[in-house]
Amino acid sequence: MIDFKSLLKMSVVSLKINKMRSMLTSLGIIIGVSAVIIMLAVGTGASEKIAKDMESMGSNLLMIRSGSVTSGGVRMGSGTKPTLTLKDAEAIEKSVNGIFAVAPYSSEAQQLTYGNQNWSTTVAGTTASYLVIRNWEIMSGRNFIPEDIKNTTKVAIIGDTVSTELFGDMDPINKTIRIGNIPFKVIGTLKVKGENGMGMDQDDLVFIPITTAQKKVFGTDFPGTVKMINVQTQSDEYLSSAEQEIAELLRKRHHLGKTQEDDFQVRNLTEMQETIKSSTRTMSLLLGAIASVSLLVGGIGIMNIMLVSVTERTKEIGIRMAIGAKASDIRLQFLIESFLLSIIGGLIGVLIGILGAKSMEIFGGMTISISTFSIVLSLGFSGAIGVLFGYYPAYKASLLNPIDALRYE
Repeated sequence: MIDFKSLLKMSVVSLKINKMRSMLTSLGIIIGVSAVIIMLAVGTGASEKIAKDMESMGSNLLMIRSGSVTSGGVRMGSGTKPTLTLKDAEAIEKSVNGIFAVAPYSSEAQQLTYGNQNWSTTVAGTTASYLVIRNWEIMSGRNFIPEDIKNTTKVAIIGDTVSTELFGDMDPINKTIRIGNIPFKVIGTLKVKGENGMGMDQDDLVFIPITTAQKKVFGTDFPGTVKMINVQTQSDEYLSSAEQEIAELLRKRHHLGKTQEDDFQVRNLTEMQETIKSSTRTMSLLLGAIASVSLLVGGIGIMNIMLVSVTERTKEIGIRMAIGAKASDIRLQFLIESFLLSIIGGLIGVLIGILGAKSMEIFGGMTISISTFSIVLSLGFSGAIGVLFGYYPAYKASLLNPIDALRYE
């Protein structure tokens, strides 16, 4: 009986003798493992990016948008018909059960100026609750207070991009900017959020009180109307009931008959978020599964080469059996060789996969996330492939008759 250490040494020597063949045999595993690492890194990175974007939007959210208007038989889309008002928002906050916060919202593109600097951005009229609902954090200064809304105060909270474009390295707090031709005092700056999943800069915006926006900045033929109302419930348990109650309340307030369609839309953003997360997880698994096919192909390559190796080394096997090696020793040696080919290829594949994923992040601007799990999974799978596809050649080698093997030319 030959000990395991000796078998391992002989396997390594055998692989060294045929370096080129060993390298080509491992190539399939190298490609497969690197593909798995890259695919899982991209998929996991996308999942984490989406989860971060979803978190920045807030949780337990309902978005109510005003209805659509039809012109010449063409429906213009939601938000084109001014059907929602500030009083609707107040009624929802007072009457619907399980509500944590309500924030009306309207926005327009406006030109900002400060000194000799100018910048075009989105100006949104809302209340202090909006920043709470959408997880906006104040970096410096303060949020709106009830008096700002009540007195239509000309104050503004600006995002990091606006602050940089107008003020550079200066502190913008208590500075006066102009929105259009109207002066506004900067009372707060927002913490950086970065780009969302669609590549839009979330820091390129300005918040002002909703009443100030309606009466002094935007101008409208329908005073008191808003484009949307954001609602956050106390927990996700209230989402379904709140959605139904809001719909009933707005239909009643808008005097809609039983046969009339809603002149508003209530969207459950939490359900949309979960659907997107689920789809992304499925896509990540699909990418990993597709990449794993490369490992199977690599395993088949190992089996083919090992079968060729058995044929080439028939006389060697006969000599070893003649001097006392058992069938189990022959079988184990060939299994060790196929396992070493797989695991070495797996390690090289992991290195290439990590470098490839990092390159995609640096040069391709993609969000990637390399987990220890994906590395262990790839190495484990490659090792299992080596044993699985190496067993048949090893078994075939162990069945050789020593006398026939010695006669083989």
